[in-house]
Parts: sequence; structure tokens; C-alpha cells
Amino acid sequence: MWRFAGDDLRAARAKIDAALDIGITLFDTADIYGPDNGEPFGAAEALLGRVFAEEPALRRRMVLASKGGISMGVPYDSSAAYIAQAIDASLMRLGVERIDLWQIHRPDILTHPQEAARALETALAAGKIGAIGVSNYTVPQTQALSAFLDVPLASIQPELSPLALGPVEDGTLDMAMQQELTVLAWSPLGQGRLGNPTDDRSRAVAAALDAHAAKYGVSRSAAAYSWIMAHPARPIPIVGTQTPARIREAADAFKVEWTRQDWYAVLIAARGEPLP
Repeated sequence: MWRFAGDDLRAARAKIDAALDIGITLFDTADIYGPDNGEPFGAAEALLGRVFAEEPALRRRMVLASKGGISMGVPYDSSAAYIAQAIDASLMRLGVERIDLWQIHRPDILTHPQEAARALETALAAGKIGAIGVSNYTVPQTQALSAFLDVPLASIQPELSPLALGPVEDGTLDMAMQQELTVLAWSPLGQGRLGNPTDDRSRAVAAALDAHAAKYGVSRSAAAYSWIMAHPARPIPIVGTQTPARIREAADAFKVEWTRQDWYAVLIAARGEPLP
């Protein structure tokens, strides 16, 4: 819901319905979503809250996730006081009593993980959040926070796509499997570069995805989602499109199967060199 914006409630509802209609139930927003769209801080959450106010039953049909910890101009704050304030503010904007998954959006180097852990557990105990996750955390940062939590972390959210292989190579996905973390992959289409490749690397990856997509009669986007989902960590691609037809198209990812040879062909194209 990074680009979830505007004042048209009918259009906003159409996007949500398009996702729910094909079985997408996880909706991932954040308090910082708004300024990138020329709107105020919290605007995406507030728009979703207006949709809930108009049709409360929608809230019960989804897993609601949000994030906090980015403070305009600071930029990062995971202090206990800020976490508590950010969660309360998100609940108010969304008009809900609980956020199912609340994630620290980006790591705050100046907050001891023990302080953040206590604040998150306080919110969990109060029923304001249902589970705790992290976004854009390194493996050591995730492990440090986990060490101070009395409950397991539920999720980690890295940038992951055939053009962003960091989590595949830096141990993030291995840690996720070890700790049984749900992986939420943001920008699974390479921040749009897979849709409009402009350099040799992205064109090579697009060609490899197209070759596989053609076997199943699906789009390049669906093939990219399924490539991510084929990893044994079972990442969940966060579909960022704001077009209902393309949201519905995401379900085609489940039509695609990968042999090891086909999957590695995309990886080799992404690396730009043969595997050792």
C-alpha cells in the first residue's frame, strides 16, 4: 500500500476488492506512506481507515500489517516512547483496535534492541498489535532484537526480487528459515525495472522471465512473483501495483512451476555471470 493514495473511496475500495477476490489477504501499509505521493505523513493509513469506516466487514477479511519507526527529518527512531506513540497514532488513523503485524520499518542505530523489545512486548500485551516484525534489518540486527524478545519475531521484510538478490546471498533467507520467520518481499518487480528494463542486466533477467512465463501463458510479473515464491523460505511478494487488473493478475503466479534448471537460469541472468 505504498502508493495507496487519493480521496476517491470507490477507487480505493476497488483495489482492496481486487486483492480479496483472488485470495490476497495480507495488506501491508506504513505510517510513512504519504509524503512520497505528495500527501501528508500517515495518509495511506488514513485512507484505509476511511474505507474501513465505510465498510467495517473488510477489516475482518484481512491480515492488517503496518510499520513505524521513520520520523520525518530524523530519520529513524525506535525508542520506546516513539514506538508507543507510533502504534497509537496508526491505530487512530486506521480506526482499528489492533494491527495484526507491526514492524519496525528501518533499524534505528541509536536504540538498544532491548529497549525496542520491551516497547514492542508492551504493545503486544496490551492487544494493540498481534505480532512483531522487522523491515530492512540485517541478519545481526534481527538476531540482536530476537535475543531480547520473550516472544518470537514473526516476520522480516527485505527488498527481494530477481534484481535485488541481497537476501538470497547475505544470509537473510537462511536466517528466516532457521527462525521460521515469514519473509515479506518488497519491490518484487525491482522497483518497476522489470516492467521497463533499461540496462543489460535488467533486460537479461526480463528475457529469462519471459521465456518461462511463455510456457504457462502468464505475464512477466507473475513469473517474477512465482520465482521469488519458489525459494524454500517461501517469501510472500508484496504486490505494489495500484491497478485492479494487475492486482488480479498476481494470482497467475500460482500457475507457474519451476525446475531447478529454469530457476537457476533466472539467477544466472541476475548475477550476470555463471555460478561457480
